[in-house]
Amino acid sequence: MKMRAISMREMLQLLGRMAPRKLWLGGAALAALTVLMGMALLGLSGWFITATALAGLVPATALVFDVFMPSAGIRLLAVGRTGARYAERLVTHDATLAVLAALRQRLFVAWARPQAARLLLQRPARLLQRLTSDVDALDNLYLRLLVPAVAALGAALLAALAYGMMRWWLGLLTLAWLLLAGWGIALWHGLRSRKAAVRRAMALEAMRAQTVDLVAGQTELLMAGRLPAQVQQVLHSDVRCARADERLYRCEAAAAKAYGAVSAVTLSASVLLMAWLMEQGRINAPVAALGILLALSAMEPFAALRRGAEQAGRTWLALRRLIPALMDQAEAAQSSQPSLSSWAVSLRSVRLRQTGPVDLDVRQGERVALIGSSGAGKTSLLHLMAGEQLPDEGVVQARSCSWMTQRTELFQDSLRDNLRLADAEADDAQLWDALQAAGLASDVMALPQGLDTMLGEGGLGLSGGQSRRLALARLMLSPDSCWLLDEVSEGLDAATAADVLRRLAQAADSGARTLIFATHWQREARLADRIVYLQAGQVKAQALRGTPEFERLMARLRPDVLGTAAPQGVCFSD
Repeated sequence: MKMRAISMREMLQLLGRMAPRKLWLGGAALAALTVLMGMALLGLSGWFITATALAGLVPATALVFDVFMPSAGIRLLAVGRTGARYAERLVTHDATLAVLAALRQRLFVAWARPQAARLLLQRPARLLQRLTSDVDALDNLYLRLLVPAVAALGAALLAALAYGMMRWWLGLLTLAWLLLAGWGIALWHGLRSRKAAVRRAMALEAMRAQTVDLVAGQTELLMAGRLPAQVQQVLHSDVRCARADERLYRCEAAAAKAYGAVSAVTLSASVLLMAWLMEQGRINAPVAALGILLALSAMEPFAALRRGAEQAGRTWLALRRLIPALMDQAEAAQSSQPSLSSWAVSLRSVRLRQTGPVDLDVRQGERVALIGSSGAGKTSLLHLMAGEQLPDEGVVQARSCSWMTQRTELFQDSLRDNLRLADAEADDAQLWDALQAAGLASDVMALPQGLDTMLGEGGLGLSGGQSRRLALARLMLSPDSCWLLDEVSEGLDAATAADVLRRLAQAADSGARTLIFATHWQREARLADRIVYLQAGQVKAQALRGTPEFERLMARLRPDVLGTAAPQGVCFSD
């Protein structure tokens, strides 16, 4: 999808709205305060030591020299610097974590839009990279760029103020030198390391995806003779990542040398300037010591920008990738409440991938079977009704729907938490009622841990029939008034399938729910009040229960086979 260009200012505003402004500003202010207290502590300590030493040379001066006020100031600055540092870390990390959490939530919402599930299945490693590594890279923008830049500005202003009190032009010169040198080196370092940071991020992402493919598909790769080639791809990506790391290390070393050289020049210049001012009688030795120590500490905050500048290219790449989710987008024209309260689903002139148009209305509480040969468009219509896909043309209006597909989606978690995906507030009594209605309660009671029994990946630990019943129990917990079913009894033996369908019908009756199911089986179509026959994405025929046309359409479906599931080769006959 083509996106308009977005400026850095707009990006900062988008990120800034995800955390309270007081956290953003407070963190930067505390960082600047910490730096200022540290510089003042060093400068005051140098002034106090020098002044005390000189006062001790003359007994009369030593008697009247006030040691209490400076020492109290030193203690105050020391304690204040420690407290400010702690508060700064607390506030800045709180702000950063709040932004990252809000951003992940926003990404989840963006990826929950129509067709997002299909994209997730096609590129799971890429989306996982966006959600983890790319989001984590954004902490660099605030913690390692914005906050250190504000702290460095505060340090430059303090040094300029101190030197300006000695000579006004010295203050301006000091401010210009520190900002140009400190920020300039950071900018140069960021531009120099940008390509290497981007290459490292892309190589690392490719290596992760290739490693996942290698581990998950090693059997297929071995059978196809591609296992050595896949291993070489992973090694090649590792080499690319190592080369990018080497380039980044060189850039880091060059930046460290540059900051070291600037610090040495700044310190040397301050020593010469303080000597010149003392020679002219403008300042005394304690003030000169203060000026030298301020210059010594003034470049330290700028050096903190080095790490942020190094990762600026990685942050830029993450921002570029996440722009679609960060930009305000119009709400998708997907399922909404139908204009007529009697309808559960209403499709008007709907086209999808050059098929259709389809016009279909389903009344609230009605049971409709969608039949047709494979590829006729049954599942596509369910996608549209569930809001998982947008039509190319036409309008889809539907009540909130729950979808149970022929593929049972279970997770590596407890039985209780797998059930609560449908209703997070359901208590154990409701869970047991749902299991009882699905015919799985006795099996769960026989387990030593009951509802706390942990399932393996994909529901490992349950048989196919038990997994389907667990999915049925989860469906029964759903508060949605419309249930979408896709080949719900596929792969089950006839006895299990009949029991599952019977319980499904009872649950639908008790809740006055609408049932819309795509099927190839007569046993499922017998639940229907109406059969809709699809061909090439269009509605070719419809028939109500009790009519000859209903029986004729029923005859097109696979007949039930006693004691076992029908063979997969049995298909539609037109």
